[in-house]
Amino acid sequence: MSAGTLPVNDPSSAPLDAYSQTVVGVVEAVSSAVVGVRTWRGGAGSGVVFAPDGYVLTNSHVVRHGGELQVVMHDGRAIAAQRIGEDPHSDTAVIRVAGDGLPSAPLGDSAELRVGQLVVAIGNPLGFQASVTAGVVSALGRTLRAQTGRLIENVIQTDAALNPGNSGGPLLDGHGRVVGINTAIIAGSQGICFAIPINTVVWVAGHLMREGRVRRAYLGISAQNAHLPPVAAARFALDDTRSVQVTEVHAQTPARFAGLRSGDVIVRLDGERIRSADDLQRALGVYVPERRVALEVLRDGAPVVIELVLAELPDEE
Repeated sequence: MSAGTLPVNDPSSAPLDAYSQTVVGVVEAVSSAVVGVRTWRGGAGSGVVFAPDGYVLTNSHVVRHGGELQVVMHDGRAIAAQRIGEDPHSDTAVIRVAGDGLPSAPLGDSAELRVGQLVVAIGNPLGFQASVTAGVVSALGRTLRAQTGRLIENVIQTDAALNPGNSGGPLLDGHGRVVGINTAIIAGSQGICFAIPINTVVWVAGHLMREGRVRRAYLGISAQNAHLPPVAAARFALDDTRSVQVTEVHAQTPARFAGLRSGDVIVRLDGERIRSADDLQRALGVYVPERRVALEVLRDGAPVVIELVLAELPDEE
C-alpha cells in the first residue's frame, strides 16, 4: 500500500446494512410468488399467488380486456389461467392457475401500516420481469376513484417507483407480507403511487371466490353535491348546508318504486348525515341488497321520509 492510500474493505466480506438486509430478505422470501399476467387482447400486468393451490390476486383492469388469460411464473413458465371473478369497483380480480404446492405470499394487515414504514414492490413494469423497488408509506386513508367512478377507500400512497406493468403486483411490508395490491400511478409525477389495502382486497376476494362477484346495494339515482340555503339548514336542524340533490331517478329501481323524485335533496340515510354524493356511496356500502332503509329528503321546502328496499348494483356491460 502506497503512502497516503486509505485501506479499502473487500465488498464481498462487508455485511449488508439493515435497510438492504430487509429488502433482500423480502425479495428472497416472496419473489417466487410474484407472476406476470397477460391477456391476448393487450392487457399486461402483475399478480401474486396467495394460496398454494394456484389462486392469484391482481387488478381487475389487468384482466378485463377479455380473451385467453396467461400467467408467467417466476421461472419463466407460461401457464393458462382461469378467471375466478373480478370487481372493477375495487379494481380487484382473482384468477387461478392449475397446480399444488405453489410458492405463495403471506397476507398482512393493512390496518397496522404506519406512515413512513418501509414497503417493497415486486412486479413486471414495462415487461421487465421480477423487478424490485422499495420506498415508504407516504400517506394512508387516501381515496381513489375506480374506472367505474366509485370510490376506493383507505388507499395506500407510496413513493416506491412503480410503472405500467406493476399493476396487480404486491406491496409488501418489511416482513414479506402483502399489505396492498399496486393499482395506479399518476402520469407525469414522481413518487406518487397507490395500492389497494389488502384488507379491502381480502374482503372482495372472498366474495369473488364464493360467488364470482361482489353484491353491492344501490338506489338507482344520479345525484350531485348541493348546498341548502342557511335558513333551510337551520330550520331542519342540519349542522351545515351540504347535501345531495337528486338529478335523475332511473327506471325500474328502488328509488323509482319508492317515489323519489328529481330535485329531492337527500340529507340523511337511516339517520346518518349525508353531505355529499361520496357520503351517500360510503353509507350504502355497509348495506346488502334487499335491506330496507329510510331516506330523509327535503322536497319543496318540506321534510319527507322515504322508505325503500335496496336492490343489487347491476354488473357493468
